[in-house]
Amino acid sequence: MKELAQVRDAVISALRGAGLTALAAFPAEHARAYSGAVAAVAVGAARGKAVGLCNYLGEVDDKTHGTVREVYGKQLEGIITVDIRGRRAAECETGCERAAEALLGGLPAGIRPGELRWEALTWERETGMFLRRGELQCRTFFVAESREDGAAFLNFILKGVITN
Repeated sequence: MKELAQVRDAVISALRGAGLTALAAFPAEHARAYSGAVAAVAVGAARGKAVGLCNYLGEVDDKTHGTVREVYGKQLEGIITVDIRGRRAAECETGCERAAEALLGGLPAGIRPGELRWEALTWERETGMFLRRGELQCRTFFVAESREDGAAFLNFILKGVITN
């Protein structure tokens, strides 16, 4: 689902903006290739809800092109998982603090954070690193507009994310 990849990528960008090395979820042993704390991000369970009448939200005037476009919306509720690994416990804890700030206050407008939970710091024998697992319950919002010719609508884009 393209929408889940957009959420994952937005979270990775927010974590990087907070000074963390952040990547899409990867096999745990790859964490050793990085210095400092490393965040592995994935979108876990997700479920969708209709927004408006069959996702229809209304119309917007495109004054630049002199057209009217239909706007559609989609809402997903899900869980974002963030695994923080570090060679030292202090690196892992610092990474967790940075991640918490980004997850609760640095995400795009289309991701509304809910409850953030962190498991206790553990030693992961597989990687030889400290590990702290986190989960953020969130609600995400996507919008799509019809094309200029009105024939179809474009892909749903995470609200608050600027695209080129």
